[in-house]
Order: sequence, then C-alpha cells, then structure tokens
Amino acid sequence: MRARRFSLRASAAWFAAALAACATFAARAQLKIEITSGVTDPIPIAIVPFAGSAQTASGPYDLDVANVVQHDLEGSGRFRAMPRTQMTQKPSSAADVKLADWRASGNDYVVVGRLSPSGDGIAIDFELLNALNGTQLASQRFTASASAMRDAAHRISDVIYEKILGVRGAFATRIAYVSLEGELPQQRFQLIVADADGANPRVVLESRSPIMSPAWSPDGEYLAYVSFENRKSSVYVQQVRSGTRQLVSARAGINGAPAWSPDGRRLALTLGGSNGNADVYVLDLATQALTRITDDPSIDTEPVWSPDGRALFFTSDRGGNPQIYRVELTPGDKPKRITFGSSYCARPRISPDGTQLAMVTLDESNYRIAVQDLASGTVRVLSHGRLDESPSFAPNGAMLIYAATDHGQSVLQRVSVDGLTSQRLTAAQAAVREPVWAPFSHP
Repeated sequence: MRARRFSLRASAAWFAAALAACATFAARAQLKIEITSGVTDPIPIAIVPFAGSAQTASGPYDLDVANVVQHDLEGSGRFRAMPRTQMTQKPSSAADVKLADWRASGNDYVVVGRLSPSGDGIAIDFELLNALNGTQLASQRFTASASAMRDAAHRISDVIYEKILGVRGAFATRIAYVSLEGELPQQRFQLIVADADGANPRVVLESRSPIMSPAWSPDGEYLAYVSFENRKSSVYVQQVRSGTRQLVSARAGINGAPAWSPDGRRLALTLGGSNGNADVYVLDLATQALTRITDDPSIDTEPVWSPDGRALFFTSDRGGNPQIYRVELTPGDKPKRITFGSSYCARPRISPDGTQLAMVTLDESNYRIAVQDLASGTVRVLSHGRLDESPSFAPNGAMLIYAATDHGQSVLQRVSVDGLTSQRLTAAQAAVREPVWAPFSHP
C-alpha cells in the first residue's frame, strides 16, 4: 500500500496541473521571456544595430540580428544593454569604434556588425570590443540561409557570452515541452520543440491523450516520450526532423520515465508489469533486450544516467518517503541513498559535468527546485513557487529550466544554478509543462 500511495501521488500531481490548465484555450504562440531577477550589477554592453542588408530569393532580408543578440544577453540576467536611443554613433566595424566615447557612456563592451550577401546565403560579420582596455575579444563571420539567420544570431550571442563570462553560451540550443490546449473532453496535448528563448515553436506530435516525460537523445536528433494514445502508457522514440517514430515499450502495466544513455544506444525506463509495482530497467534499443536494475517492493522510478554511463540515479520510497538513490551498473551493486535533507526528494537530473544533482524537494511545505553538490552534499533551493517540477539542465550546466504555476497559469521558469538570475517563459493562454533542454548540437 505504501508504494501505491506514492505512485498515485506522483500521477495526481501531473494530472491536476493538466486538468487545471484545461480551463482556458491555448494558442500556438511562442513563449515570451520575462526577466524575474538578475545580478545586482549586470555588465553594461552596447550592441550597435548591424549595418547592411541582404537580398534573398524572396526579397530583402531584414531580421534585426543585433536585437536578437541583445534579447539573448539581457534575457540571461547578466547584461544590461545600452538603449539604442542613447547611441550617438552607429559604427559597423571595429575600426570605426571610438572606444573612449563608449566607455564614457558607461559601457564595458561594444558589439558591432554588418550583413552582406554570400552566395546563396547571408554573411554576418561581427566584432566584440573591450571598451575598458581596448582589446578585441572576438571577430567572426557566420554564414547562414535566410531560414537559419535567427540561429546564427544566437550563435553570436554564444560567442559573446563565453568571451566575457568564460562559460559556453547555450542560446543556440533548443527546448522541448508539453503544451495542453482546449477543454475537456476535447483537450489536445502537443509536444513542442522551440529555440531556447521560446521562439520558433514547432509541434512535433499532437494527441487527444496525455504526452509525458520527453527526453532528448545525446545527439539532439530524437525525443523519447510517454504517450497514452492507446489507452495505456507506452514509450516512443521519434526523430524530431522527420517525425518518424517507433514504439519501443508497450509492456503490461507501467511504461514510463525514459532516459537516454550517454551513448544513445539504451533507454533507462520505469516498468511496472501486471502487478503495478514500478522498478528501473535498461532497454537496449537495437536488440530490445531488457536488464532489470532494481528489484524492490517499493516504487523505483525516474531514472537518469550519470554522464559516464556507469550509474543511474532514481527516485525511490524504499526508506519510507521519496528520496534519490544511486546504483552502479555492475552486477550486485546495491542502491545508495544520496539525499537526506528533506522528507521529499524526487525527479533527479544530473548536470552535464556530473558534479550537481537537480531535484524537486519539499521546502517549507512547497515543492521547489533544488541543486545538490554531489561531492559535499550541500543543497541550495533555487525556486520559490508552491508546485515547481520537472527540472532540466542547460547543456552548459549554467541554468535549469523547470515547470511552475504562476497565478494559476502553467509557465516555464529558468534559473541559474547560482540562484542569481531567473526568467519566466509564458505563452498566451497556454498551459506548458515538462520542459527538457536539448544538448549542444553537433557540428
């Protein structure tokens, strides 16, 4: 009975959020970022409008690349951009920049750039200058088709972010999330892929039945997820680009919580069998061979791999309440509990470098997102909501995205792992849940 209560509680929490969201219709609109907190002394930077234009087969291309870059950097909460109305100069190359003037205007850095035709695409040249010491930190060209210009702008933001902060940027990455629209009994679930800033949303799956637990493959080409379209839980793997998908687990009972191995060849799963008791398994995608990892009368669920692929972290109530355990994938290894500071710790996620554990924890009677340093055991609570869930690390490990409820609306939140910056991502009248951040794209 103890295991049954835990299982029902986890299911009820998700479906309660879904049912509440059915009160309004959701528009297929892109997410809008609102900065909810930032560092107390953001870095002042001038991002000058890029000069030039480019002619494409469909006519002049006029994306404001500098504005996308400014939106990225300011959205991180770590930069303060100079308003364009205050710019008395609009240089387009480093040679034309009078650094003393920009420094006198309170800027530490200046970004200039220009667009020009390049074969069948568009070339974007830009320079990043340090106004304090006069050095040029970056000078680079990106060439892209008209349809990929926004991605090129995000890549410029990544370069600037890394050159100034020393951390690889993640603006040119993607997120996936589940959206719910409509009213019962006509609700529609959508699995959506979008840019990391919420722009360019694309529905990759739509269903009348719930879609849950999306998970990116290590190469960013596939999503695994749970669908209830056949009136029972089943796990699918779908290629994002083509939409081609494959049913990989529709066993009796529970099929849930897929998580890709670092080599992309296996999925860790929660399977329940006909008796409904959930345990963790590993599924070889090529052979369909199953390896049972846990065997306990408690509920073992929500597995996630260590970055080296040698261990799994998972949620279990075997100690009396939900906590996170670690088990090595070697025969005979026993799970070891790694969370102790709260009566509820669940939904583990491991940072890309393997040093930090993100989770949902009970904090002052609220479910919130926390990060635990795996070496020291130190825990930092990062969110401030009442029902925060589904944390996912950015591929650079600097931020987390998670689902929250804000004044009755289901939203996505982002927070830096140091807790200093946060942003809210909302869609008009939309209920958005279960976000997951994609890995860096491969060259």
